Amino acid sequence: MAVLGGYCEGNNSITQAWVQQGFQPCFFFTLVPSVLLSVCLLLGALQYACYARFSRAMEPKYIPRSRLYRGQVLLSLFLALQPFGGLLWQGVGLRQLYGYMLLYACLWALSWGCAIALLQLEHTRVLAHDRTRGHGTVLLLFWALAFAAENLTLVCWRSPLWWWALEDTNQKVQFGFWLLRYTCTFMLFILGMKAPGLPHKPYMLLINEEERDVENSQPLLTDASRTTSTWKDFQRKLRLLVPYMWPRGNHLLQGLVLFCMALMGLERAINVFVPIYYKNIGSTGFVSNLRTFLWVWVQQFTNRQVQVQLFAHLHGLSLRWHLGRRTGEVLRSVDRGTSSINSLLSYIIFSIVPTIADIVISIVYFTSVFSAWFGLIIFVCMSLYLTLTIFITEWRTKYRRDMNTRDNEAKSRAVDSLLNFETVKYYNAESYEVNRFNDAIVKYQVSEWKVSASLGLLNQTQNLVIGLGLLAGSLLCAYFVTENKLQVGDFVLFGTYIIQLYTPLNWFGTYYRMIQNSFVDMENMFELFHEEQEVKDVVNASDLRLEAGQIEFENVHFSYMDGKEILQDVSFSVMPGQTLALVGPSGSGKSTIIRLLFRFYDVQGGCIRIDGQDISQVKQASLRAHIGVVPQDTVLFNDTIANNIRYGRILATDQEVQEAARAADIHDRILSFPDGYNTQVGERGLKLSGGEKQRVAIARTILKGPHIILLDEATSALDTETERNIQASLAKVCAHHTTIVVAHRLSTVVGADQILVLKDGHIVERGRHEELLQKGGVYAGMWLQQQTGDEGESKEHHTEKPQSSKKAS
Repeated sequence: MAVLGGYCEGNNSITQAWVQQGFQPCFFFTLVPSVLLSVCLLLGALQYACYARFSRAMEPKYIPRSRLYRGQVLLSLFLALQPFGGLLWQGVGLRQLYGYMLLYACLWALSWGCAIALLQLEHTRVLAHDRTRGHGTVLLLFWALAFAAENLTLVCWRSPLWWWALEDTNQKVQFGFWLLRYTCTFMLFILGMKAPGLPHKPYMLLINEEERDVENSQPLLTDASRTTSTWKDFQRKLRLLVPYMWPRGNHLLQGLVLFCMALMGLERAINVFVPIYYKNIGSTGFVSNLRTFLWVWVQQFTNRQVQVQLFAHLHGLSLRWHLGRRTGEVLRSVDRGTSSINSLLSYIIFSIVPTIADIVISIVYFTSVFSAWFGLIIFVCMSLYLTLTIFITEWRTKYRRDMNTRDNEAKSRAVDSLLNFETVKYYNAESYEVNRFNDAIVKYQVSEWKVSASLGLLNQTQNLVIGLGLLAGSLLCAYFVTENKLQVGDFVLFGTYIIQLYTPLNWFGTYYRMIQNSFVDMENMFELFHEEQEVKDVVNASDLRLEAGQIEFENVHFSYMDGKEILQDVSFSVMPGQTLALVGPSGSGKSTIIRLLFRFYDVQGGCIRIDGQDISQVKQASLRAHIGVVPQDTVLFNDTIANNIRYGRILATDQEVQEAARAADIHDRILSFPDGYNTQVGERGLKLSGGEKQRVAIARTILKGPHIILLDEATSALDTETERNIQASLAKVCAHHTTIVVAHRLSTVVGADQILVLKDGHIVERGRHEELLQKGGVYAGMWLQQQTGDEGESKEHHTEKPQSSKKAS
């Protein structure tokens, strides 16, 4: 039968809380559960009262079904019952119980039972105005204190009253219990950050969320002012970053990464002896500078990989996304995101990890060489410093996000205004645009001030904590010197070590803040990376086998947005070598047919075939390699005329480029420029006229030499004489090629093998020019209207000409 041997072991008093080697177990196992139970009961009661008055039960469909949540409950239940296992061992195995053990088991079980109740409360109920996600402060504080308490036992490392020596069975059993508690509290602390049992969006947002059309309501970049933590989806972000840190396929850079890690370890080892051997201080700086110099190559590799992959990803996105993008905002997000990745990797690998190592080494050193009091002071100061740093940094994150949003808006507004400078001048709106840009800058600077002010608050808080810790440690060291427990040299050594410790600790806040800022800066870039491609090649897609060039549309349906079909049950065939013309009023779906055939979009019903092959089942690259397009709105690169034409076939020779220009009737015009084919066309080709740009686009398509040609209002920007010359050139190019022409001027398609008349997404008439005129339908009406308009213009021209001559005379 077990014997109850007093409250404390060895007839000691609980008032004897501290000895040179650490805590008394009796004091520790009385204080810890008392603090935990007090926190859980007092603060938990306040939370329960708040929930009782202001919360509502969550609908079952919104309550997450998570195995990790069940793991939280099981771990908490295990921790609640664990002390009773210790009592069983003490009573049955050792036949010796002490009063503090019974009290510890009861208080510990009550505190964890209270934590389980709060966990269940947050799992099933939600505050009516809760706009955040994650556990409440009470549970997070409780788990943090429980884990910190298990770490606090480490200051008793040299005490013979604890189990660290593992000299007998009892010590080994007690060490096993501590290891289980340490593991479980750590896992609960980590799971508490993830909050698997709570919705991953604010509850009110979940119940009010509705399905909306992607094109109309999906923002290009999500609102950066949301209040979720930047550590959300940290594993996903880390998985995206790690491949860039480890250069795959480059063994030289991989070896360089390992060498930099080794230099970092050497730097930490040298740092331990810096206060003792001052002559080695220079060595630390040398190793650090060498590591920084070598890491530059890894940084360059990372930066290049991120930018190239993101650039390729953006080019892989659909036309729908690109039509809705804001160029300035995208470029700003890419710029900030790629630069922040290098900063993030450097801070985590070469700043955070070494700082934590320095802190742990210092705590162990002070506890072993000086006194456990010094270790406690450093531990408390460090915990308070890190806790305040994390909380304040998380709080000020919303200001950083808002500043990024304002920055994006200012840059996007500037880019849009400059790209549309002609429109600005047409409407004499220079002052309006300047004022709009000024307003955007003012809003940005307001957010910037909030970021700076909150940073000042963070720095003052950090300095206060560090100053108090340094003061407490110095006073204690001075007291021990007066008591002859320490020597004056020990005081100097302590001062040097404390500065050595607090320097990285002081920078730790900066590192954490910079990591936080890097995550914020990267958020928009991650959103770009995770934009889904609307048009994708199917698995094991084959190349298009072009044999004759026959095109078939079979019962095609398509809409850009739900509820408004652009094409409705469209069916037609274009035989090899034939020319099909698409005519009709604006918005009837003519250009949409061109886009679907080029597979900018996938059809939502029906099928499109080329030589009997469904184009949705072949690779996009092989499909587009056989198709040449002359668009209605031609935009050129800010390069030479020669290179813009050569874009049709990158490896074409100068002679082939000039032959294509002759076929497009622009060769002589190019030679009239001072720089000839080396003439710079300006941004978007603005230095050329509309007709010149269109002829460059036609020359580019001629140079490509496609089997299928799509002309989308190819001559709409040309004068009548040039249009006739281009039509003659296009007739030669399109001969023996399957051609689809979208035309506004009916006179340009009178020789087409087949003409389709579209209206409201339907084919209302089809046939050759003469057949459609004889029907007297929609096409005949359009032809008559255009002929009347052309005759009116011709009469007006002849009438004005003599007047002009008379004035000239």
